[in-house]
Amino acid sequence: MNAIEIKDLTKSYTGFTLSHLNLTLPSGCIMGLVGENGAGKSTTIKLILDILKKDNGSITILGKDNQDNMKCTKEEIGVVLAEVGFPECLTAIQVGKIMKSSYQNWDEAEYNNLLKKLSIPENKLFQEYSSGMKMKLGIAVALSHHPKILLLDEATNGLDPVARDEVIDMICEFTRDENHAVLMSSHIVTDLEKICDYIAFLHKGKLLLCEEKDALLTEYGILHCDSKRIQEVSSSAIIWKKETPFGVEAVVKRSKIPVEMNFSPVSIEELFVSMVKGAK
Repeated sequence: MNAIEIKDLTKSYTGFTLSHLNLTLPSGCIMGLVGENGAGKSTTIKLILDILKKDNGSITILGKDNQDNMKCTKEEIGVVLAEVGFPECLTAIQVGKIMKSSYQNWDEAEYNNLLKKLSIPENKLFQEYSSGMKMKLGIAVALSHHPKILLLDEATNGLDPVARDEVIDMICEFTRDENHAVLMSSHIVTDLEKICDYIAFLHKGKLLLCEEKDALLTEYGILHCDSKRIQEVSSSAIIWKKETPFGVEAVVKRSKIPVEMNFSPVSIEELFVSMVKGAK
């Protein structure tokens, strides 16, 4: 069973439309949602949670329509939004007590373990937390009711490199269970490249691509050549190119360039940036 299936999803605001989005997240996998500010990443996650009402299309979570009995469905979803919204007057211990009455599967022992593991102060007021500490508390809450799906919107934002690496390890550990899955957005594309099985590129509300990460890294490359040699490359092979007096650098589809041409590997971030530039 797929963890999440999104078909022909559309949502319009004044000045923005998330247009005919199609995504499938298989169980046991991590999908990274990449896009600049305003691309539609947070809108997509809020539509999955039925926080926003879609204009068209369908969303299924573990085989069930996301608008059918969402209260039960939310038991199976751990959520960390870009703004962690706990009341500022509460401590981590008090947050845990509220969550215990909110989730049937709340695991107090696991929550206390995560507070210690993530070095979260138990009796400090939420309003006194740094942005990174707030995010870590959100992650601890999300994992402590044994969800099957994690929805993480910029969940590594504000974390120092050590804490970020620890959270990434926890996400990887979560998907060792083949019944679990993660959909996460991040501006830190290197984080997604480390752990994701699938990558989806959003740009101005439209899906540029969604493919297996390893397939993307095999399919595309960076070609370095002179301005005469680039003429031998079909325009359909070039995603984006930059010409300088010293030569040409182009992100290309490797299968469409002459075999004798040399290319270097492309990162997910380089590929996304080149696709956005090519789309303008």
